[in-house]
Amino acid sequence: MTAPNDEALVVDLHNDLILLVDHFDQRGRPEHFAEFWLPELRSGGVNVQVLPVFIEAQYQSEGALRRTLLLIERIHQLASHHPEVEVCLSGAEVAAAVSAGRIAFVIGLEGAHALGQDPELIGTMYRVGARVVSLAHLGRTHLADGSGFDDSARGGLTPQGFEVLAEMERLGIVFDISHLGVAGVDDVLARATRPLLATHSGCRAITDMHRNLSDDQIKGIADLGGVIGVAAAIPPFIDPARPTAARVVDHIEHIASVASIDAVGLGPDFVDDYYAEVYGGRMVIMGVDVEFVDAEVRRPSDLPKLTAEMVARGFSEADVAKVLGGNAMRVLDHVMGVGARG
Repeated sequence: MTAPNDEALVVDLHNDLILLVDHFDQRGRPEHFAEFWLPELRSGGVNVQVLPVFIEAQYQSEGALRRTLLLIERIHQLASHHPEVEVCLSGAEVAAAVSAGRIAFVIGLEGAHALGQDPELIGTMYRVGARVVSLAHLGRTHLADGSGFDDSARGGLTPQGFEVLAEMERLGIVFDISHLGVAGVDDVLARATRPLLATHSGCRAITDMHRNLSDDQIKGIADLGGVIGVAAAIPPFIDPARPTAARVVDHIEHIASVASIDAVGLGPDFVDDYYAEVYGGRMVIMGVDVEFVDAEVRRPSDLPKLTAEMVARGFSEADVAKVLGGNAMRVLDHVMGVGARG
């Protein structure tokens, strides 16, 4: 196996590409997706792309709902304008899209700021297509505290957060534990009954920063049948000096050793081009200094480097296939659309 698209299904659990698409759309350049992202996704062999809707700080209060719906509409527009991609609402739809040679888009919410204090809005998000949802980013929402608040009060899920968790499980929305603070992770692992995802995380045992997962958290996610999508593109999560493909695979190996190879997936978090375009390549969020050094895996076309590194370390073909997408697809297929199935 020399590249992801040679042998296996490839699932990317976290790519913020819709932010860059929106940025260029607003500047009269609607061709950006076709010219840049579509070739990148094809080159990386990506079959299934989870598209998180991240809400920038300036929209996180009164503008959150409007901004969320705008970005979700952008995703639906991409699918309507490009027959190569399809927004999918269930595991069966994902399988059908991939079988037909299309890239399956799965809509996510990163932080769920649009819900505010109203848990019932998770039903609205379900109706417009959201199927993977996290309750906080690095900061605090009405639903939960992000990991940036780990040094403050307990900061787990709020009563509204518990309501949203229960409704997500009923509807068939995959819970995304990435970015949640320690207490919130404990709350979710204690209450969740379905497999969940950490869409883009690293291992605290390797890179000790609050956004990464402890070994106990990794075991808890695995015990529920969940999967950790290993981040690759943001230095503080993987290696502050330079996140190489080898260092990313170090995180993959650690999760496999602590839990199981069945608990590992990919969530590279390709935001480098967005922040380079919009912020000049550097920003500070909740004390995390994100300076985009030259990551070795910074775009979808770099994903074959991870495959090559795993093969070089002696990963079996079956285990490589699990990491590239088999494990993540298992969770998506199990949870997505469960409400429709009854």
